Amino acid sequence: MGKTIAEKIFAAHLRDTPTAENVILDIDVVMCHEITTPIAITDLEARGMDRVFDTTKIKAVIDHVTPSKDSKTATQGKILRDWARRHKIVDFFDIGANGVCHALFPEKGFVRPGYTVIMGDSHTCTHGAFGAFAAGVGTTDLEVGILKGVCSFRTPETMRITITGTLQDGVSAKDVILFIIKELTVNGATDKIMEFVGPVVDSMSMEARMTLCNMAIEAGGTCGICLPDRVTAKYLWPFIKDQYESIDLAVEDFAKWHSDPDATYVQEMTLDVSKLVPQVTFGYKPDEVKDVTEMEGTPVDQVYIGSCTNGRIEDLRSAARILKGKTIAASVRGILSPATPKVYSQALEEGLIAIFMEAGFCVTNPTCGACLGMSNGVLAEGEICASTTNRNFNGRMGKGGIVHLMSPLTAAATAVLGHITDPRKLL
Repeated sequence: MGKTIAEKIFAAHLRDTPTAENVILDIDVVMCHEITTPIAITDLEARGMDRVFDTTKIKAVIDHVTPSKDSKTATQGKILRDWARRHKIVDFFDIGANGVCHALFPEKGFVRPGYTVIMGDSHTCTHGAFGAFAAGVGTTDLEVGILKGVCSFRTPETMRITITGTLQDGVSAKDVILFIIKELTVNGATDKIMEFVGPVVDSMSMEARMTLCNMAIEAGGTCGICLPDRVTAKYLWPFIKDQYESIDLAVEDFAKWHSDPDATYVQEMTLDVSKLVPQVTFGYKPDEVKDVTEMEGTPVDQVYIGSCTNGRIEDLRSAARILKGKTIAASVRGILSPATPKVYSQALEEGLIAIFMEAGFCVTNPTCGACLGMSNGVLAEGEICASTTNRNFNGRMGKGGIVHLMSPLTAAATAVLGHITDPRKLL
């Protein structure tokens, strides 16, 4: 019987099988940030186990509140910083070099096809875009990962989502994943791996695939995953060029991680996106999604463009298509947070930052702060934000505020007119 990509990765990393339902896997990369990791660090210290399994396989960043906004967040940063220095963690990214973890770490080439990746962050599923198994874990699992380089998982079940057709101009990967979540509901992929395949996925950039996989967790998925191909190899080429004589050979090698034609899936879904229109959330759950045409005219107070979902250079370019030569509505405050220093620098070089600023946006340093209401764009009670982030939970960006999730294109169009707007009208 054939295997899915996830089953192949599990088999290649199997350390132990304590029960029929659970397996212990060796972990290639343990990612850490200053919100969840300090708890693990202090617990390991208290237990007399202040050790790390491999200083080269642990990646750490201060990315949620940067710079710190108060003594509490400064303490969180200090715990991670001191720990990284104490153990000589090779890849630690402090203020100035830091960025949104799920954008920065792929950008650094830390994720490869066939890898296993964990982090104390639910959107770790983003890294499945590279053909890796990547999952968010709790504090105990993170501690074990840091200490021993292993993690326990249920035996994987995979659902395959085949995406066909051609996306209209103005419709993006963010719209695709919002629609999928609407169809599946927030529980539709619980404890499953969401394997994204089909001609639309094949034609997507790595940035778009990361957007797709990033929100797998919002349907309950353990991990979103794409099959590694030439697009993957080109993105990773600066980091793998010493391992392969050519990109062709890298692509050939990556094929070993592809799901077999006779692999078994617990569920299959086919989606033709040819008629898909931009999508927007309307309530307090990621599956409460409507066509933008049903939401048009809804006023907003703030527009936020950034996050691990949509803060990459491709996202900034798409928003700038709408904003160039325009000014945002006087009733709206616009905030842009490029996801990494590299994205910021590239946006400067391409003139994108100037477009945003001339349009009336505030441009900030890379940070996750606004997404979870910690800094950089917290809402007041009763305020409404059009956001390119990934969660619209009640109070997510501030107590009493509401978040409408959308693509960078839709967010930019909304900023210009001051209310939710179909971006296709402004392209």
